[in-house]
Amino acid sequence: MKETTANSTRYGQEQLHGKARIVLATVVALVVASLMLVLFILPAEYNRDPTGIGEALGIKGLSGAGPSVLTLNGQNTSLYQEEVSFELLPFEFVEYKYRLSEGAALVYVWDVEHEVSFEFHGEPDDGPAGYAETFSIGKGVGNKAAFTAPFSGIHGWYWANRGAEPVTVTLKTAGFYTATHAFRDGYVDEVVLEEVVEPDEKPE
Repeated sequence: MKETTANSTRYGQEQLHGKARIVLATVVALVVASLMLVLFILPAEYNRDPTGIGEALGIKGLSGAGPSVLTLNGQNTSLYQEEVSFELLPFEFVEYKYRLSEGAALVYVWDVEHEVSFEFHGEPDDGPAGYAETFSIGKGVGNKAAFTAPFSGIHGWYWANRGAEPVTVTLKTAGFYTATHAFRDGYVDEVVLEEVVEPDEKPE
């Protein structure tokens, strides 16, 4: 009888622990979604910036009038934020990209003191070698937007200084990226921030 009671007690405790883990995971997901709403979606889509981060990133009022329906997309990675700069001598170029899963959000703003050529594009993980899909291309001194990755892969920019003076490109981002990739002078520098298993993949 004592053994049966002990087993029942352990079973009950395991059930409680399992429920506690589910509740904790739900709370974490709600907190992340709330942070995305307050820090990025409200400033960019609705011109409401209670924390001041939207103005600091240059995304406040980004889309003009907000849509009538607000949609929150759940994210399965951590939220990261960074600021990086690249000095480009005349006729130098650099590529800088983020690894994003399909549906992952990225808010960015970049600027430079003199006009540069730029291209914002993505390379899908399941695409043929060398394939890239271009999202925007042109010349300018900056750009800012809220971007949602249409596919899993690396997404980012190519900047080229076609002028006679050195320039510095400054990029500020916040989003659910898991790695950064810098391509310059024939070298690739990858920094992995977080290991992620895609929904259709199963860990061994």
